[in-house]
Amino acid sequence: MKSISTALGMFVAAALLSAGAHAQNYSIATGGTGGVYYPLGGALAAALTKYIPGFQATAEVTGGSVDNLKLIGTGKPYFAFAMADASLDAVRGEDKFKGAKVPLKTLMVLYPNRMHLVSVEGKGINKMADLKGKRISTGSPGSATEVMAFRIIEAAGLDKDKDMKRERLGAAESTNAMKDGKIDAYFFVAGLPTSAVTDLANTPGTKIKMIDHAETVAAMNKKYGNLYVEDTIPKDMYRGMDSDNKQATVMNILVAPEAMDDKTAYNIVKTIFDKRADLIAAHKEAENFKLENQKTSASPIPFHPGAIKYFAEKGIKLQ
Repeated sequence: MKSISTALGMFVAAALLSAGAHAQNYSIATGGTGGVYYPLGGALAAALTKYIPGFQATAEVTGGSVDNLKLIGTGKPYFAFAMADASLDAVRGEDKFKGAKVPLKTLMVLYPNRMHLVSVEGKGINKMADLKGKRISTGSPGSATEVMAFRIIEAAGLDKDKDMKRERLGAAESTNAMKDGKIDAYFFVAGLPTSAVTDLANTPGTKIKMIDHAETVAAMNKKYGNLYVEDTIPKDMYRGMDSDNKQATVMNILVAPEAMDDKTAYNIVKTIFDKRADLIAAHKEAENFKLENQKTSASPIPFHPGAIKYFAEKGIKLQ
Protein backbone atom coordinates (compact mmCIF):
# COMPACT_ATOMS: atom_id res chain seq x y z
CA MET A 1 0.00 0.00 0.00
CA LYS A 2 2.84 2.26 0.96
CA SER A 3 4.60 1.65 -2.36
CA ILE A 4 1.40 2.45 -4.28
CA SER A 5 0.97 5.67 -2.29
CA THR A 6 4.61 6.60 -2.85
CA ALA A 7 4.35 5.86 -6.56
CA LEU A 8 1.16 7.91 -6.81
CA GLY A 9 2.83 10.78 -4.98
CA MET A 10 5.80 10.66 -7.32
CA PHE A 11 3.48 10.59 -10.34
CA VAL A 12 1.54 13.66 -9.11
CA ALA A 13 4.77 15.50 -8.33
CA ALA A 14 6.14 14.70 -11.79
CA ALA A 15 2.90 15.84 -13.41
CA LEU A 16 2.95 19.13 -11.50
CA LEU A 17 6.60 19.65 -12.38
CA SER A 18 5.83 18.97 -16.03
CA ALA A 19 2.87 21.38 -15.98
CA GLY A 20 4.99 24.04 -14.33
CA ALA A 21 7.69 23.60 -16.91
CA HIS A 22 5.21 24.36 -19.67
CA ALA A 23 3.45 27.23 -17.90
CA GLN A 24 3.99 30.65 -19.43
CA ASN A 25 4.14 33.78 -17.30
CA TYR A 26 4.08 37.15 -19.02
CA SER A 27 3.81 40.71 -17.77
CA ILE A 28 1.91 43.22 -19.88
CA ALA A 29 3.57 46.63 -19.66
CA THR A 30 0.80 49.25 -19.69
CA GLY A 31 0.99 52.83 -18.34
CA GLY A 32 -0.22 55.01 -15.49
CA THR A 33 -3.53 54.52 -13.72
CA GLY A 34 -5.01 57.72 -15.20
CA GLY A 35 -4.71 56.59 -18.82
CA VAL A 36 -6.23 53.95 -21.09
CA TYR A 37 -3.39 51.41 -21.33
CA TYR A 38 -3.79 50.27 -17.72
CA PRO A 39 -7.53 49.35 -17.66
CA LEU A 40 -7.21 47.70 -21.07
CA GLY A 41 -4.08 45.86 -19.93
CA GLY A 42 -5.84 44.58 -16.84
CA ALA A 43 -8.73 43.24 -18.89
CA LEU A 44 -6.33 41.71 -21.42
CA ALA A 45 -4.33 39.98 -18.67
CA ALA A 46 -7.54 38.51 -17.22
CA ALA A 47 -8.71 37.26 -20.64
CA LEU A 48 -5.39 35.68 -21.59
CA THR A 49 -5.07 33.98 -18.20
CA LYS A 50 -8.64 32.68 -18.38
CA TYR A 51 -8.73 31.46 -21.96
CA ILE A 52 -5.20 30.29 -22.84
CA PRO A 53 -4.33 27.03 -21.02
CA GLY A 54 -1.11 27.27 -19.01
CA PHE A 55 -0.77 31.01 -19.65
CA GLN A 56 -0.53 33.53 -16.80
CA ALA A 57 -0.55 37.26 -17.55
CA THR A 58 -0.26 40.23 -15.21
CA ALA A 59 -0.78 43.90 -16.05
CA GLU A 60 1.97 46.17 -14.75
CA VAL A 61 1.72 49.91 -14.02
CA THR A 62 4.56 51.74 -15.83
CA GLY A 63 5.62 55.19 -16.96
CA GLY A 64 4.28 54.44 -20.45
CA SER A 65 5.58 53.50 -23.89
CA VAL A 66 9.28 54.24 -23.44
CA ASP A 67 9.43 52.35 -20.16
CA ASN A 68 7.45 49.50 -21.73
CA LEU A 69 9.81 49.13 -24.65
CA LYS A 70 12.84 49.21 -22.36
CA LEU A 71 11.24 46.43 -20.29
CA ILE A 72 10.96 44.30 -23.44
CA GLY A 73 14.62 45.12 -24.05
CA THR A 74 15.59 43.48 -20.74
CA GLY A 75 14.80 40.08 -22.24
CA LYS A 76 12.31 39.31 -19.46
CA PRO A 77 8.87 37.96 -20.47
CA TYR A 78 7.07 41.17 -21.39
CA PHE A 79 4.84 42.36 -24.16
CA ALA A 80 3.53 45.88 -24.22
CA PHE A 81 1.22 48.67 -25.25
CA ALA A 82 3.24 51.33 -27.06
CA MET A 83 2.96 54.24 -29.42
CA ALA A 84 4.18 53.77 -32.98
CA ASP A 85 6.72 56.62 -32.82
CA ALA A 86 8.40 55.40 -29.63
CA SER A 87 8.44 51.83 -31.01
CA LEU A 88 10.24 52.98 -34.15
CA ASP A 89 12.83 54.79 -32.02
CA ALA A 90 13.34 51.59 -30.01
CA VAL A 91 13.91 49.42 -33.10
CA ARG A 92 16.32 51.97 -34.56
CA GLY A 93 18.13 52.67 -31.27
CA GLU A 94 17.37 56.40 -31.48
CA ASP A 95 16.37 59.20 -29.09
CA LYS A 96 15.64 57.62 -25.68
CA PHE A 97 16.99 54.27 -26.96
CA LYS A 98 20.36 55.62 -28.12
CA GLY A 99 22.76 52.71 -28.38
CA ALA A 100 20.20 50.20 -27.09
CA LYS A 101 18.08 48.83 -29.94
CA VAL A 102 15.06 46.75 -28.94
CA PRO A 103 14.18 43.90 -31.34
CA LEU A 104 10.38 44.14 -31.68
CA LYS A 105 7.46 42.80 -33.66
CA THR A 106 3.90 44.10 -33.87
CA LEU A 107 1.17 41.80 -32.58
CA MET A 108 -1.64 44.13 -33.66
CA VAL A 109 -2.67 47.72 -34.28
CA LEU A 110 -4.81 48.88 -31.36
CA TYR A 111 -6.44 52.34 -31.51
CA PRO A 112 -5.61 55.99 -32.25
CA ASN A 113 -3.75 57.79 -29.47
CA ARG A 114 -4.79 61.43 -29.36
CA MET A 115 -2.56 64.09 -27.88
CA HIS A 116 -4.42 66.11 -25.26
CA LEU A 117 -3.02 69.56 -24.51
CA VAL A 118 -5.10 70.50 -21.51
CA SER A 119 -5.52 73.80 -19.68
CA VAL A 120 -8.32 75.54 -17.84
CA GLU A 121 -9.97 78.93 -18.19
CA GLY A 122 -8.08 81.72 -16.48
CA LYS A 123 -4.57 80.48 -17.33
CA GLY A 124 -4.28 82.64 -20.44
CA ILE A 125 -3.50 79.71 -22.72
CA ASN A 126 -5.48 79.68 -25.96
CA LYS A 127 -2.87 78.56 -28.50
CA MET A 128 0.55 76.89 -28.62
CA ALA A 129 2.43 80.22 -28.51
CA ASP A 130 0.77 80.96 -25.15
CA LEU A 131 2.77 78.16 -23.51
CA LYS A 132 5.73 80.54 -23.41
CA GLY A 133 6.58 81.44 -19.82
CA LYS A 134 4.06 78.96 -18.36
CA ARG A 135 4.38 75.90 -16.13
CA ILE A 136 3.77 72.88 -18.32
CA SER A 137 3.81 69.13 -17.65
CA THR A 138 5.13 67.22 -20.65
CA GLY A 139 4.40 63.73 -19.30
CA SER A 140 6.07 61.33 -16.92
CA PRO A 141 9.66 60.22 -17.44
CA GLY A 142 9.70 57.09 -19.59
CA SER A 143 6.49 57.97 -21.41
CA ALA A 144 5.79 58.42 -25.09
CA THR A 145 3.77 61.48 -24.06
CA GLU A 146 7.10 63.13 -23.32
CA VAL A 147 8.55 62.09 -26.69
CA MET A 148 5.57 63.42 -28.63
CA ALA A 149 5.16 66.55 -26.47
CA PHE A 150 8.77 67.55 -27.17
CA ARG A 151 8.20 67.08 -30.89
CA ILE A 152 5.01 69.19 -30.85
CA ILE A 153 6.72 71.95 -28.87
CA GLU A 154 9.64 71.94 -31.31
CA ALA A 155 7.31 71.95 -34.34
CA ALA A 156 5.50 74.96 -32.86
CA GLY A 157 8.78 76.89 -32.81
CA LEU A 158 9.21 76.78 -29.03
CA ASP A 159 12.13 75.63 -26.89
CA LYS A 160 11.10 73.03 -24.30
CA ASP A 161 13.92 74.06 -21.95
CA LYS A 162 14.01 77.84 -22.36
CA ASP A 163 10.43 78.86 -23.14
CA MET A 164 8.59 77.15 -20.27
CA LYS A 165 8.99 75.72 -16.80
CA ARG A 166 8.65 72.01 -17.37
CA GLU A 167 7.26 69.36 -15.02
CA ARG A 168 7.30 65.59 -15.69
CA LEU A 169 3.97 64.25 -14.44
CA GLY A 170 1.64 61.46 -15.50
CA ALA A 171 -2.01 62.10 -16.37
CA ALA A 172 -3.53 61.70 -12.90
CA GLU A 173 -0.68 63.68 -11.29
CA SER A 174 -1.06 66.44 -13.91
CA THR A 175 -4.78 66.76 -13.21
CA ASN A 176 -4.10 67.02 -9.47
CA ALA A 177 -1.40 69.63 -10.10
CA MET A 178 -3.87 71.63 -12.24
CA LYS A 179 -6.45 71.49 -9.46
CA ASP A 180 -3.83 72.72 -6.97
CA GLY A 181 -2.71 75.56 -9.25
CA LYS A 182 0.82 74.16 -9.58
CA ILE A 183 0.85 73.94 -13.39
CA ASP A 184 -0.87 75.88 -16.18
CA ALA A 185 -1.30 73.13 -18.77
CA TYR A 186 -0.31 69.55 -19.52
CA PHE A 187 0.25 67.16 -22.37
CA PHE A 188 -1.06 63.61 -22.30
CA VAL A 189 -1.47 61.26 -25.25
CA ALA A 190 -4.15 58.61 -24.83
CA GLY A 191 -7.40 57.15 -26.06
CA LEU A 192 -10.85 58.66 -25.57
CA PRO A 193 -12.01 59.38 -23.00
CA THR A 194 -8.99 59.63 -20.70
CA SER A 195 -10.13 59.34 -17.08
CA ALA A 196 -7.73 61.98 -15.74
CA VAL A 197 -8.99 64.58 -18.26
CA THR A 198 -12.60 63.63 -17.49
CA ASP A 199 -11.81 64.15 -13.80
CA LEU A 200 -10.44 67.65 -14.43
CA ALA A 201 -13.35 68.59 -16.72
CA ASN A 202 -15.87 67.48 -14.07
CA THR A 203 -14.22 69.41 -11.23
CA PRO A 204 -16.66 72.02 -9.83
CA GLY A 205 -15.66 75.59 -10.65
CA THR A 206 -13.34 74.46 -13.45
CA LYS A 207 -13.80 75.02 -17.19
CA ILE A 208 -11.49 72.95 -19.32
CA LYS A 209 -9.65 74.36 -22.34
CA MET A 210 -8.25 72.00 -24.96
CA ILE A 211 -5.50 73.69 -26.98
CA ASP A 212 -5.38 73.14 -30.76
CA HIS A 213 -2.05 71.93 -32.15
CA ALA A 214 -2.88 70.03 -35.37
CA GLU A 215 -0.80 72.60 -37.26
CA THR A 216 2.37 70.93 -35.91
CA VAL A 217 1.73 67.60 -37.71
CA ALA A 218 3.31 68.53 -41.05
CA ALA A 219 6.59 69.63 -39.43
CA MET A 220 6.72 66.52 -37.24
CA ASN A 221 6.15 64.18 -40.18
CA LYS A 222 8.79 66.00 -42.23
CA LYS A 223 11.38 65.36 -39.51
CA TYR A 224 10.31 61.99 -38.05
CA GLY A 225 8.44 60.23 -40.87
CA ASN A 226 4.73 59.82 -41.53
CA LEU A 227 3.78 58.78 -38.01
CA TYR A 228 1.26 61.50 -37.15
CA VAL A 229 -2.11 62.61 -38.48
CA GLU A 230 -4.26 65.67 -37.96
CA ASP A 231 -7.24 64.58 -35.91
CA THR A 232 -10.07 65.83 -33.71
CA ILE A 233 -11.32 65.34 -30.17
CA PRO A 234 -15.06 66.08 -30.45
CA LYS A 235 -16.41 68.82 -28.20
CA ASP A 236 -18.84 66.45 -26.46
CA MET A 237 -15.98 64.25 -25.24
CA TYR A 238 -15.21 66.31 -22.12
CA ARG A 239 -17.51 68.58 -20.16
CA GLY A 240 -16.99 72.29 -20.83
CA MET A 241 -15.33 72.08 -24.25
CA ASP A 242 -16.49 74.97 -26.44
CA SER A 243 -15.49 73.42 -29.76
CA ASP A 244 -13.84 70.42 -31.36
CA ASN A 245 -10.15 70.19 -30.48
CA LYS A 246 -7.86 69.98 -33.54
CA GLN A 247 -4.91 67.86 -32.45
CA ALA A 248 -2.20 65.37 -33.43
CA THR A 249 -2.78 61.62 -33.30
CA VAL A 250 -0.44 58.62 -33.44
CA MET A 251 -1.38 54.93 -33.52
CA ASN A 252 -1.07 52.59 -30.56
CA ILE A 253 0.28 49.12 -31.22
CA LEU A 254 0.71 45.97 -29.16
CA VAL A 255 4.34 44.90 -29.43
CA ALA A 256 6.24 41.79 -28.43
CA PRO A 257 9.89 40.77 -28.36
CA GLU A 258 11.05 39.49 -31.72
CA ALA A 259 11.97 36.22 -29.96
CA MET A 260 8.41 35.45 -28.81
CA ASP A 261 7.41 32.06 -30.22
CA ASP A 262 4.84 32.00 -33.01
CA LYS A 263 2.24 29.97 -31.08
CA THR A 264 2.19 32.40 -28.16
CA ALA A 265 1.88 35.40 -30.49
CA TYR A 266 -0.94 33.66 -32.39
CA ASN A 267 -2.80 32.79 -29.16
CA ILE A 268 -2.56 36.34 -27.79
CA VAL A 269 -3.98 37.91 -30.95
CA LYS A 270 -6.68 35.24 -31.34
CA THR A 271 -7.84 35.71 -27.75
CA ILE A 272 -8.01 39.50 -28.15
CA PHE A 273 -10.36 39.17 -31.11
CA ASP A 274 -12.33 36.21 -29.73
CA LYS A 275 -12.90 37.95 -26.37
CA ARG A 276 -13.05 41.53 -27.62
CA ALA A 277 -16.31 42.09 -25.71
CA ASP A 278 -14.45 41.52 -22.42
CA LEU A 279 -12.01 44.28 -23.34
CA ILE A 280 -14.73 46.70 -24.50
CA ALA A 281 -16.34 46.27 -21.08
CA ALA A 282 -13.10 47.57 -19.53
CA HIS A 283 -12.70 50.53 -21.91
CA LYS A 284 -14.60 51.51 -25.04
CA GLU A 285 -11.39 52.16 -27.02
CA ALA A 286 -11.32 48.39 -27.50
CA GLU A 287 -14.15 48.95 -30.00
CA ASN A 288 -11.34 50.14 -32.29
CA PHE A 289 -9.64 46.71 -32.17
CA LYS A 290 -10.68 45.85 -35.72
CA LEU A 291 -9.42 43.37 -38.29
CA GLU A 292 -9.62 46.03 -41.01
CA ASN A 293 -7.16 48.23 -39.05
CA GLN A 294 -4.43 45.60 -39.33
CA LYS A 295 -2.24 47.00 -42.10
CA THR A 296 1.50 47.24 -42.58
CA SER A 297 0.98 50.96 -43.25
CA ALA A 298 -0.52 51.40 -39.76
CA SER A 299 2.59 50.22 -37.90
CA PRO A 300 6.23 51.09 -38.61
CA ILE A 301 7.22 47.79 -36.95
CA PRO A 302 6.83 44.52 -38.96
CA PHE A 303 4.14 42.12 -37.76
CA HIS A 304 5.07 38.99 -35.79
CA PRO A 305 4.82 35.74 -37.82
CA GLY A 306 2.31 34.36 -35.28
CA ALA A 307 0.10 37.43 -35.77
CA ILE A 308 0.50 37.19 -39.56
CA LYS A 309 -0.76 33.58 -39.38
CA TYR A 310 -3.89 34.59 -37.41
CA PHE A 311 -4.74 37.51 -39.69
CA ALA A 312 -4.18 35.35 -42.78
CA GLU A 313 -6.84 32.97 -41.45
CA LYS A 314 -9.16 35.98 -41.32
CA GLY A 315 -8.38 36.93 -44.91
CA ILE A 316 -5.90 39.71 -44.14
CA LYS A 317 -2.54 39.45 -45.89
CA LEU A 318 0.32 41.27 -44.19
CA GLN A 319 3.23 39.99 -46.29
